[in-house]
Amino acid sequence: MQNFMEAVKDKLAPTFEKLAENPYIVGIKDGMMSTVPFTIFGSVFIILTQFPNDSWKALIAPYSAMLNVPYNMTMGIIATYVAFTIGYSLAKALDQNPMMGGVLSYIGFMILQVNDEYVLATDYFGSKGIFTALLTAIFCVKMLQIFKKNNWVIRFPEGVPDIVSTSFSALIPGSAALTVLFILRCVLGLEIPLLVTKLFSPLVFALNSYPGIIVYVFFCQLLWSVGIHGQSVLNAVGTPIFTSFITANTEAFLAGQPIPYITATGFTQCFTNLGGSGATLALVFLMCRSKEKSLNTLGKLCLPAGCFGVNEPVTFGIPIVMNPIMMLPFIFIPVILTTGTYILMALNIIGRPVVQVPWIMPPVLGAYLTTNGNLPAAIWCALEIVISGVLYYPFFKILEKERMQQTEPEKVSES
Repeated sequence: MQNFMEAVKDKLAPTFEKLAENPYIVGIKDGMMSTVPFTIFGSVFIILTQFPNDSWKALIAPYSAMLNVPYNMTMGIIATYVAFTIGYSLAKALDQNPMMGGVLSYIGFMILQVNDEYVLATDYFGSKGIFTALLTAIFCVKMLQIFKKNNWVIRFPEGVPDIVSTSFSALIPGSAALTVLFILRCVLGLEIPLLVTKLFSPLVFALNSYPGIIVYVFFCQLLWSVGIHGQSVLNAVGTPIFTSFITANTEAFLAGQPIPYITATGFTQCFTNLGGSGATLALVFLMCRSKEKSLNTLGKLCLPAGCFGVNEPVTFGIPIVMNPIMMLPFIFIPVILTTGTYILMALNIIGRPVVQVPWIMPPVLGAYLTTNGNLPAAIWCALEIVISGVLYYPFFKILEKERMQQTEPEKVSES
């Protein structure tokens, strides 16, 4: 085990650290994270309008159209502002003007949305357009970078206000980027959003499949176990896909159609990472009952944060990072919970995620809300905490015994 950990640390970790620092990864990740507050805001109104209580639904029925406005203007048009947020964040990461990157990406995305009559269509404003928005932002910001690097920009003499020179410096590269997109859509008639959807379909299928989500969860935990924030590295790939899943699930839910995706945002958040990565909330409960003083104290200190999904105090306090005893359960308990949850959702025994809830939502309550009040999902989440505790228990007792053996000689020497 120690040799395996060293191999991961020396060979695998540096590669993922470089990926985490890649400006494209940073730009996409930060851009997608910028959308989270707004999708949560829209999801709150989904809960208000669709809460599973007949009396409540009858009460708000006259106001349902009005209460759907926040959803329609957030999750309903998510691709439009994903184009801006990724364009902005990516331009910042590549040392370009962020505002120009965001606005240019937004305009480029909108050009691609006209139909064959050259009228703006809204078919890809929602979840289906996220990948088009992402690629459009990359293309537009890359054009800004290439033109700036080769000095193909308008430059003004000193004394001209920065806002003026900055705006006009984007004129040539921006015009070139938008002209290319105009030619592709309007002159050549290419349906770019449809082509992009087909291009990404294998990756979308993979992350909604059981093998795909298991690989994703496994590597997240493996990276955490050597001190690298696994989600930060993999979210550049995962977040756009999982966000498109939850948006599509919400659309299907509101339309009364079958929920298409299992691994939407909320799947790992509310059913795998119970108390944080590694499902460590159950471990914190065990620590609170420990006979070893330092573990007991640490557990009580970590409990409030753990209930809201913050587990860095546990991960680095025990520590779990680079700890041969705790590495196995930390990696494989989430894999086991993912397996159970995936099977139950695939069999429609528990509900699938249809509402995006804040990541700090406590376990059980988060599962209940993300499935829009599905009681079996909440019960399963509570059982998961018990299962995690049972699986952590033997490893925790080994850790506890080692700690107690280390403290006994200290007590003897003090006496």
